Amino acid sequence: MSIKPISPISLSCGGAGLALLALALLPVRDLDLGAPPARLAVYLLLLAAAALALALAGRAGRLPRPAVLAALLPVGLAIFLRALALDYQSQDYQIFLSQWAQAFRDSGGFAAVALPIGNYNAPYLYFLAAISYLPVPDLYLIKLFSIFFDVVLAWGGLRLTRHFSGGWRPAGCFCALLLLPTVVLNGACWGQCDALYAALCLHALACGLEKRGAASAVLMGLAFSFKLQTVFLLPLWAGLWLTGRVRFRHLLGFPAAYAATCVPALLLGKPLGDILSVYLGQTREGAGSLNYNSASLYAFFPYGAQPDEALWAGIGIALAFLLVLAVLLALLILRRRASDQALLAAGAVLAVGIPFLLPYMHDRYFYLADVLTLAWAFILPRQAPAAALVELSSLSAYLVYFRQRYTLVLQLGGGTFTMLAESLMVLAALVWAAWSLAEALRTERGRP
Repeated sequence: MSIKPISPISLSCGGAGLALLALALLPVRDLDLGAPPARLAVYLLLLAAAALALALAGRAGRLPRPAVLAALLPVGLAIFLRALALDYQSQDYQIFLSQWAQAFRDSGGFAAVALPIGNYNAPYLYFLAAISYLPVPDLYLIKLFSIFFDVVLAWGGLRLTRHFSGGWRPAGCFCALLLLPTVVLNGACWGQCDALYAALCLHALACGLEKRGAASAVLMGLAFSFKLQTVFLLPLWAGLWLTGRVRFRHLLGFPAAYAATCVPALLLGKPLGDILSVYLGQTREGAGSLNYNSASLYAFFPYGAQPDEALWAGIGIALAFLLVLAVLLALLILRRRASDQALLAAGAVLAVGIPFLLPYMHDRYFYLADVLTLAWAFILPRQAPAAALVELSSLSAYLVYFRQRYTLVLQLGGGTFTMLAESLMVLAALVWAAWSLAEALRTERGRP
């Protein structure tokens, strides 16, 4: 049997990727916190994330060995960029996450789950309790947790893309998600955990389109247990049921999975009321400003304006409800024409449109739209403009947080508009996605 030679391009990419993984040791070696053994542990965990990424890209992406070798370059770059960001302490980390992590260390780890620490749901509290026993600074462990889910997220995008097309596109989507600026900044720099729920949502959608209804619903239940923002895509599961991809009994896996994540907290003594009221408390915290530097409908008010909060919040909620209703009615009426491409377009409409219309949205709340539209662009390259618009607007919102100043300020009609340009980008992406959904529903099911 002859052995196919590896091309010079693959060898060059592999060598550059290995060099980047080696260079990642330099910023890790100079980390501000922790003793040398802790820094070594951080570096080894980063290498483990890289190894996991290569294994998933190769096996799930069905790549030949030369292609896996070439994938070392984007994977190595993704890890190197994250290593550079590990020392950054965001205000969210300093004010919230670090205090919660310290509270778990001071209060006995898992025993502290019963205490009113933080405003995250039970699964993330288990993680904070677990890392309280480890001799590694919590700043790095919190970020590494998100970094590992960055890899799981990329895997979800790969699976979703592979459902529609083969060749290089699934692996391309995998690498692009690892390097998407908002994905890199969210976990490795900001210390946020949006990759957790978004990764589970992508895998759940892939399972739903593969007609693995029970697994799909369970994954969505797990996603919801991590983040309330899962609701941006959750209505699509009604569409999957209406179009026969999942059965109603499968949907019962959603509450079952969510309930299962609450059981350990109950056994550790946390009151049921405290568990069930977490998301209600998060929504109440949003009251006071209709928009928190998000590219939403409320950016159309000039800076400093004080519209009637109750009135306009109600209008936004009603519009979001009408959007969901319109999408589901279209899928119901034209369910015989609802191809998988139509369902994917419906998911894009929901992920972009719901946070655009709802009040009290934050700068990170288009994360799911960022990653879903990127996968959509790899599946159907003509959707690339929508993905670019969403990512540019979302990245601009991130930069507002990091730079503490607005990126694009417009002066119109005597008023100052701070996030209007970004909101217009999202509105354009929403119109694009809605038009794509309409186009997909005009054709017979299964036909291009």
